[in-house]
Amino acid sequence: MLYSMKQACEKTGLSYDTLKFYCNEGLVPNVKRDKNNYRVFSDKDIEWIKSLSCLKSCNMSITEMKEYLDLCLQGESSIPERQKVLDLKLKELQNKINEIQDSINYIHWKQNLYEEVLSGKTKYYSNLIPTENDD
Repeated sequence: MLYSMKQACEKTGLSYDTLKFYCNEGLVPNVKRDKNNYRVFSDKDIEWIKSLSCLKSCNMSITEMKEYLDLCLQGESSIPERQKVLDLKLKELQNKINEIQDSINYIHWKQNLYEEVLSGKTKYYSNLIPTENDD
C-alpha cells in the first residue's frame, strides 16, 4: 500500500513540514512519486520515518542522521559501526538521565527543607541574605 504525505504524517506523527524537510534533506531514500508527481510512501518508508523520529529524540543532528542513513544503506556489513553510533547516543542519554535525576533530587531536598522551615522543625537560613554572624 502507498500513502500520501498527509497519510504518512498521520501514521508517523510528524508534521507535514517536518516530513517534507526530511525528504528534501535526503533522509527518506527511495521515495516514489505518483502520476501527479506527489510523494507516496510505502509501509517500509513509514517504518523508516518512525525510526527517524526516534533518532531525532535521541538528539541526533540532521548530519548524524544522514551519516546513520548512509551506514544503513550499506547493509549488514555496517552493523558494527551503527552499533557504535547508537552506543554513543545511549551514553549521552544515560548522562542526561543522571543530570535530570540530580535535579529532581535537589528539588526534593529543597522542598523538604522548605516544609521543615514552615513547620518550625528547622530554623530558616539563607546563603544569599547576610546575617550579623557573617564576616
